[in-house]
Order: sequence, then structure tokens, then C-alpha cells
Amino acid sequence: MKINEILSPSIRQVLKPRRQEPPMWQQRQSCDSDFCRAVVANGYMTREQMQEAVARYRLGCSRSGGVIFWQIDTLEQTCDGKIMYYRPDCHRDHQRHPQWVSNLLKRQFLGRFPEMAPWMPETHHCLFGTHLLATHPHPLPVWRGVVSPHAEYSIDSPPSQGGARGGSPIAVVEAEKTAVIMSAHYPQYLWLAAGGLTELTAQKLFPLRHHRIVLFPDTDTDQTAYKRWYTIAQEARRLYDLDIHVSSLLERRATAAQKQAKIDLVDYCLTAKR
Repeated sequence: MKINEILSPSIRQVLKPRRQEPPMWQQRQSCDSDFCRAVVANGYMTREQMQEAVARYRLGCSRSGGVIFWQIDTLEQTCDGKIMYYRPDCHRDHQRHPQWVSNLLKRQFLGRFPEMAPWMPETHHCLFGTHLLATHPHPLPVWRGVVSPHAEYSIDSPPSQGGARGGSPIAVVEAEKTAVIMSAHYPQYLWLAAGGLTELTAQKLFPLRHHRIVLFPDTDTDQTAYKRWYTIAQEARRLYDLDIHVSSLLERRATAAQKQAKIDLVDYCLTAKR
């Protein structure tokens, strides 16, 4: 008699070899979120471009239709995921607040095992798109003609060689939405996102140290975003000797009405083309 034949069904289930589960982002990768549908429906990207962006940034979809912007570091570790909701016009649904996947999982786990609260590990965040630094399949052009930290870099022709350091030009914007859409129209850059004005820190810029970096903050009436990111760029340069610059494109080119509306690069570069 074989040993499996004398074991109870419950024991056999425990001993049964388990199928290797794919990484969490792979399980959730999807074009079906309201965000992806809205981007295509509003003409920001074609369906093919959206599919490429989903694969590039590993975008996910929650059960309620929210897009999951996974934060994956250069070691391919999923740090966290931000669930966000968008209206059919491709603008944020402010009636539904963003949620972190780590918080949802933590609440679910602690609901079953509240005594484990003191031992729950802290999550850490990185720039959205950080994993592309290691996995981007095509080398990007190197820089030419670096000028000053306040340079008004052209979106169409980014600086590409020269200076003490070569490498791929990295563009960092505020919103994940901006990075995803701009990546389809301006592949001269590798587009990353901080996830918000206050989410950018010098420490999150450290993995970019072998590249030339341009920050593209949103604009506003009193240069709050520009000044904040310029201060962070100075700190990152001092701490890590980063080759980093802050673009004044929107500050110089945006109209008073556009600054009042706090537009970003998608609003400035693509709205007029649609």
C-alpha cells in the first residue's frame, strides 16, 4: 500500500506540490482598467500603443476597474502598487481616493491576525517605472549640449551627449498618467513618475545616478512645483553627484490660464494635437 493511500484527504492536499505562482504584477497586468480605456477613447494613445505601455509599465487592474501603477525597483522587486480611478474623460475621479496595495493587503491580513501588527514590515516606495532602467530593450540616445539647471529642454529633441557622463536621458514627471502617455509620443526619453508633487525625494533619484536626468514638474501660478523640485534636484546633486536638471519649459511657455489650471506636459504637448 502506498503512503498516499493511507493519508487523509486534508493531509494529501497539504503535501500536494504547489504550482509556481507568477509575480504579483504579472497576475494583475491588464488593459481593462478604466484608465486604459479612457486614454484610448480620448485619443491620447492608440490601442496598440496602450498595449505596449501596459507591458512596459506592467499596469494592472483592480476588481473595481481602477488602474494599478506598480512600483518595481531595479532588482525587479515589487515595492508597492497605487490603485487610482479615472473618469471617461481621462481625468482623475476625485470621488474615489487612491489606495496603496500594501495597505489593502495589510488590513486584510491584520483582520485575520491582529496580533501580528507589531511585526508587519514597512513598505518602501520608488519612482514609477524604475524597473525600466534595467530592462529597457533599446539603448536611448546619449546627451548633447548640457547648459544650466534651469535649461528649457525641447521635448522633441532632448539633450543627448556631452558633459562628464553619458547615458540614457531620463525624464521624471509628477503623474504616472503623464509618464505612460508621454512614453508613447516622445520615446527620446525614458519616462518615470514620482506619483505626485510631494512624492519626489533625493533618495528616490539615487537609482538614476548613472544617467542624465531632467525633471519636468507641473506648472502653477507661483512656481511652487518648480521651486520644490529644483530644491530636491540641488540636494540630489550634492548627495549623490547626480547629473540632474529641472526643465523650465512649462514655466516659460504656459499661459496664465494654463498655469491657473496647473497643467502638465500632456496638457501642453498633446491636447492641441488631438
